[in-house]
Amino acid sequence: MDEKEKMLAGELYDANYNEDLIKERFLVKDKCYDYNQIRPSNYDERQKIMKEILGKTGKVFNIEQPFMCDYGYNIEIGENFYANHNLIILDCNKVKFGNNVFIAPNCSFYTAGHPLDAERRNKGLEYAKPIKVGNNVWIGGNVCVLPGVTIGDNVVIGAGSIVTKDIPSNVVAVGNPCKIIKEL
Repeated sequence: MDEKEKMLAGELYDANYNEDLIKERFLVKDKCYDYNQIRPSNYDERQKIMKEILGKTGKVFNIEQPFMCDYGYNIEIGENFYANHNLIILDCNKVKFGNNVFIAPNCSFYTAGHPLDAERRNKGLEYAKPIKVGNNVWIGGNVCVLPGVTIGDNVVIGAGSIVTKDIPSNVVAVGNPCKIIKEL
């Protein structure tokens, strides 16, 4: 199994010294740079480049600048997706957003993690677990979603939350760590 296959399987892999993964990251980071330099009013050009970056998009979406990701091809967004400024997605594994997802400014989705023991961490090893966000989800500002998390349908995640565990459908959740505070 090569390093990319390990990455997508959620196993420990070496992202720092693998030439193929490094090339893929530089390619998409250059595209993100280009995207972030386009005038905000040039909507058609922004959409064109974003469709080149992301693995799958709906027809109607808007991602405000700046935007950054690691690979791009692991990200899928549904219809009527909106992300405000400064969205960061470390997509070393799949990140899938459903339909009608609204993301406030300064949000981050991290599929990547590192071993707790220093010896393996210092070797540059990491792992990546997928993230899934359902339909009709509103994520407040400055939210961080960690590796392996699934957020259900019809969910509101309060501003400033750190989502460390799965959140079921039809709830409001908030905090660090993020906890359910209300059923909808």
